[in-house]
Amino acid sequence: MKDKTFEEKLSSLEEIVAKLESGEVPLDDAIKEFNEAMKLANECNKTLDEANEFVAKILNKDGKEENFEIEE
Repeated sequence: MKDKTFEEKLSSLEEIVAKLESGEVPLDDAIKEFNEAMKLANECNKTLDEANEFVAKILNKDGKEENFEIEE
């Protein structure tokens, strides 16, 4: 699963949610699907956090990374 892109993980998560929402998944399978969904959600959240940190940083004129701050 680590080799999947963010978009692929999100799509898999959406598929699992749709299955679970249908109400037609046996309980044992629903528990397994729920656990898989939680793993996917955590991985997607981690990717989004990393992207947010990356976007929040800029390079200053010396080429060093620093936090982006908006001056008012």
